[in-house]
Amino acid sequence: MEIKNLTWQEKLEFAAKNFSGATFSSSFSIEDQVITDFIAEKNLPIEIFTLDTGRLPQETYDVWQRTLEKYSLKIAAFYPDAEEISDFVNREGINAFYQNKELRLNCCEIRKIKPLQRALKGKNLWISGLRKEHSNARATKDFFEKDEALNLTKFYPLLEVSEEELWQKIQQKNIPFNRLYKSGYRSIGCAPCTRAISTGEEIRAGRWWWEEDAKKECGLHNLKKI
Repeated sequence: MEIKNLTWQEKLEFAAKNFSGATFSSSFSIEDQVITDFIAEKNLPIEIFTLDTGRLPQETYDVWQRTLEKYSLKIAAFYPDAEEISDFVNREGINAFYQNKELRLNCCEIRKIKPLQRALKGKNLWISGLRKEHSNARATKDFFEKDEALNLTKFYPLLEVSEEELWQKIQQKNIPFNRLYKSGYRSIGCAPCTRAISTGEEIRAGRWWWEEDAKKECGLHNLKKI
């Protein structure tokens, strides 16, 4: 079967059928909400989890709750280690990530990467809402990627889906979404590290905007061996 010729929904059903131990990471973005809606509609055997960094916007918690209420799904929450957070904040300060990129990546590692590694342990397929439109760094991705270090396969069903298509689906099916999108946000992470963007800016321009590097990532898609 030529996977690239399937619709994103058919790709997701194909993955659910052909991979055991499939898990989907949701940040409650518009991408993730559309995927969650389809998983619920088709009752696909795919686990769903999210990472609560402890610094999320209230709007993210709100859409998380609305999602639970609408779909009656179980969404497992993974949190950073409390002692690691305490040590980091006591040593570097509550907003150390603004000081330099190294400290920002340290914060991301504690709050996001390590919890993600726990969530993925023992899984065979990691489903993500990553899309080519997000950035140049993501434009060369394939639908399926084998990650030898993590010993699993990554799968991006929405890779070639446009933002316009996502909003059409959200409106058609009344899918819950983060209200920050209505305030100029296009990519939403932790509250201190995310801002609204202006017309013409790239989708992820509001992430870590104080950094000059063109590649704006936290490291979630470049993990080391568990």
